[in-house]
Amino acid sequence: MLLKPALALAALSLTTAAAPPKKGEPPITEQTQRSGGPIEPDRASLRFDHADLAFEVLPETHELRGLATLTFTAKAPLTRLLIDLDRNLAPSAISIDGKPVPKGDFSDPDGRLTIKLPRTVAAGESVTAAITYGGTPHVAANAPWDDGVVWAKTPDGQTWFATTAEGYGCDLFWPCLDFPTGEPERVTLHITVPKGLKAPSNGKLIGVDTLPDGRTTWHWSARQPNTYGIALNVGPYEEISGTYKSRFGNEIPMFYWYLPGEEAKAEALFAEFAPTLDFFEREIGPYPFGDEKLGVVETPHKGMEHQTINAYGNEYAKAPEGFDWLFQHEFAHEYFGNQLTAANWDDYWLHEGYGTYMQPWYGLWREGTARYATMLDDERNKIANLQPLISGRIRTEEEVYEISKGGPGQDIYYKGSWMLHTLRNLIGEAAFRDVTRLAVYGRLDPKPGNFSPRFGSTMEYEGFVKQVTGKDYGWFFDVYLRKAALPELVETRDGNSLNLSWKAPDGPPFPMPVEVQVDGKVERIAMTGGRGTIAVGPDAHVVIDPASRILKRSKALEEYKAWKARPPRSKY
Repeated sequence: MLLKPALALAALSLTTAAAPPKKGEPPITEQTQRSGGPIEPDRASLRFDHADLAFEVLPETHELRGLATLTFTAKAPLTRLLIDLDRNLAPSAISIDGKPVPKGDFSDPDGRLTIKLPRTVAAGESVTAAITYGGTPHVAANAPWDDGVVWAKTPDGQTWFATTAEGYGCDLFWPCLDFPTGEPERVTLHITVPKGLKAPSNGKLIGVDTLPDGRTTWHWSARQPNTYGIALNVGPYEEISGTYKSRFGNEIPMFYWYLPGEEAKAEALFAEFAPTLDFFEREIGPYPFGDEKLGVVETPHKGMEHQTINAYGNEYAKAPEGFDWLFQHEFAHEYFGNQLTAANWDDYWLHEGYGTYMQPWYGLWREGTARYATMLDDERNKIANLQPLISGRIRTEEEVYEISKGGPGQDIYYKGSWMLHTLRNLIGEAAFRDVTRLAVYGRLDPKPGNFSPRFGSTMEYEGFVKQVTGKDYGWFFDVYLRKAALPELVETRDGNSLNLSWKAPDGPPFPMPVEVQVDGKVERIAMTGGRGTIAVGPDAHVVIDPASRILKRSKALEEYKAWKARPPRSKY
């Protein structure tokens, strides 16, 4: 039975050889480039129960062939299916509940596949669409920042292939619902590759079949994967594996697939897996996918948080903090991105703010406050403050990620991280951890088996802070999330008094407490109403916010950035 998808695809693989496509080709439509945004009623009316995805990767012709069997439950009466699929992978045949659909009843002119149903599907009924498709997939111009496939070669000339889809979406290589809440409850993958190659992918390995001509089909099963987190990876991989004994009583399989000839480097990276996992389980909670695996695969692009098969392309770089930041960052997304998924790309900071904050938090865990401060300082220098982190609208991924499209861009990483650092110091350690666990798991007592992947939002997160602390911190989130500029702390002297006042963007009260160090002694000023006073002697040495607990305006940083951006000095 497992052989069926591979055999069905084999008949499609006899095609004329094609020249390697250039980066950025074949072009994609504006529709395919959009991921997320407003959802049409016909698509919102679908519950995605199961995606059975059979792929054949054809390196000789740079083609991808697929058979996708998609099962939905209607939440409202349906007369058609609207499914996202890049028109470069045109459907050649479709059936609904096992019956062929006439050619005139489906079309995919711009990347939105429209299928006329043979009957109205009532609310609560299921419908299954089997879509045979294929063609030359779009090649990423600059993966992973621009999405698509990557056709590469290993140092010894063998095929090395990967997909990325976070920005443009899953429809680049399989028919899907290309918005965050379009996750299938279960995905089964069958990936057929040439002889001698392997295909590590999402979830748990069910088995590997060898076909008569030497090709192999790799069968995987994953529960509720993030749509952009489904990935194809093909190469002549070697494998390292081990088992992590969790503090929660379960055992977690760990795997790293790497290119031949890199065994020593691969083993060094693999040695980071268990300590990193221990950190996350101690500080956040149980690894969300322990029943499947912790998986990492070396890729011909920098990296991506593909669920249980994180892409790694950091070339085993060394860093002063003593750990591989890219591996740690992508692994953080198993919690913040794959377990907790923003239902709207507008709340992308939930993924990237936390995903970025976990590196200095790990530095704190490993080496203490000096490392934490050093890593946070590096992030602080990268905050741009060009746009608010959220807009309050339903947005596409690119409308958030791209500054040219009005988005906050990299601030979802670095400003998001610093906002979390500030929040942690504001509400306290215990409250911050409780808020984080509620956001990730939806409960304070997560254990393996009592939670599942969930969707979150900024509004929900603010509600968790109020629930845990008993206080309304709307003033905090209104400034850090909904304003571009940072709050400024204004200092004035009046005799033996130091007067402090917060100047927040657009002038709302900003009662952020501030620590003041006077001659080595630290005092916390409540700043009720955004103002506070402390007595200081005329010769006192005063340091405001000595531990840098607050994200605030820095004129020194602004002047530094302006200096860095100056035109080069002409030579004499």
